[in-house]
Amino acid sequence: MVDLLHHGAPHVIAAAVLETRNGIALIDPGPESTLDALETALTAAGASLADVHTILLTHIHLDHAGATGSILLSAPDARVYVHPIGAPHLVDPSRLLRSAARLFGPAMGELWGTCVPVPRGAIKTIEGSQSLERDGITLDVTPTPGHASHHLCFFDRSTGIAFVGDAAGARINDQPVILPATPPPDVDPDRIDSSLDAILGWHPDRFFLTHFGLASDPAAHAQQLRERLAEWSHRVRQSLNDPGTDEERAVRFGARVVQEIRESVSAHVATAFERGAAPTLSWHGLARYWRSRLDEP
Repeated sequence: MVDLLHHGAPHVIAAAVLETRNGIALIDPGPESTLDALETALTAAGASLADVHTILLTHIHLDHAGATGSILLSAPDARVYVHPIGAPHLVDPSRLLRSAARLFGPAMGELWGTCVPVPRGAIKTIEGSQSLERDGITLDVTPTPGHASHHLCFFDRSTGIAFVGDAAGARINDQPVILPATPPPDVDPDRIDSSLDAILGWHPDRFFLTHFGLASDPAAHAQQLRERLAEWSHRVRQSLNDPGTDEERAVRFGARVVQEIRESVSAHVATAFERGAAPTLSWHGLARYWRSRLDEP
């Protein structure tokens, strides 16, 4: 596990590094803005970006996949595995960047860095549940929509670790707080629930969470996440009738969540949650979900 030290802050974004017989495999290499931290970690392990031969993406959101194209500049023979829905946005990230800019505004560049297009020939798509073998590593793969329609999860039977991206929410190194990750544009709470069932069907010993670290009790983790997601979904649906703008509603929701976090964990862990889980963005995702079903403006 590599802490990518997003904006110098620990416990916000984690990347997984797997050693294989022919080099390095990365699961969710993170944004381009943290590429220096990834390079530093590889150098400390006696490797470099040029040793990367495989990149496995749970999904294409910039905090997970934004560095992919930049890595291929150093490792042009590497192959990138992604869901078919996500693949076109790696080749031409313009639509992805426009969508992210609506959420992050002028902070886009500072937060995520640049997004270099991935050559079409470097991409291998994964559709449906299967076993992926590459250079001595074998991972089970299954679609896990809900956080995003193109989300995948990976399972290493040899270690019992399920690499779950954002499908199992955010939790900092086994801390007691577990938060959903429900940003726009295509979050679906019902599909998150069924995706958790698919992940637990592997009977993993641990979750590897991008935000952040290892969770050692997958079944209990999933149950707490389901309960919190149901609570958030209800809160957001009710808040659609509250006075003010969407930004004001999102800020009020986020402030309440932050207060709840700070009552349960230390200040620095709470800060990592705020950065990694972004509860105001989760309000927007759930609001979009409910409006699409309630046919409200």
